[in-house]
Amino acid sequence: MPDRLRFLTDKLATPIGDLVLICDEEGRLRATDWTNYDERMRRLLERHYGEGNVTVTAAQDPFGLTSALAAYFAGDLHAIDALPVATAGSAFQKSVWEALRLIPTGQTISYGQLALRLGKPAAVRAVGLANGANPIGVVVPCHRVIGANGSLTGYGGGLERKRWLLNHESRQGLLAVSF
Repeated sequence: MPDRLRFLTDKLATPIGDLVLICDEEGRLRATDWTNYDERMRRLLERHYGEGNVTVTAAQDPFGLTSALAAYFAGDLHAIDALPVATAGSAFQKSVWEALRLIPTGQTISYGQLALRLGKPAAVRAVGLANGANPIGVVVPCHRVIGANGSLTGYGGGLERKRWLLNHESRQGLLAVSF
């Protein structure tokens, strides 16, 4: 049996609910989600790392990750830009998640535009599925992807949270959002 992966977890109260973060022992974020989706996070960890292969231990502000996320929610939108992440997933999913991190703070793009950036213009649905499977919301900013007509589309934390995140960036003078 392979060695169990050891992850650390912390919780952050935000204006839109409690955010749970999980990182590895090297300080790389592995997952974030809202506390009302704890079961979804458990399933994600099992799917990505195997059932029973992960030990998660509570920690206070592991590697400063909680503080960086708190700074983002307090208005320092760039506090999370360089946070290290590591994810399991297919090569295509990882390419989508890397592309999400290249969307500048305060900008939005459509799923079609994201597919074009990846050089796969016909893969709009696959890009949408990979975007929806993003395990590190907020830091890997899937909330910045919107519908082709400019409408808000699905977000794992709910559309109200997506709207809040976009408006949060807007209030900092970076994005004009009217939803």
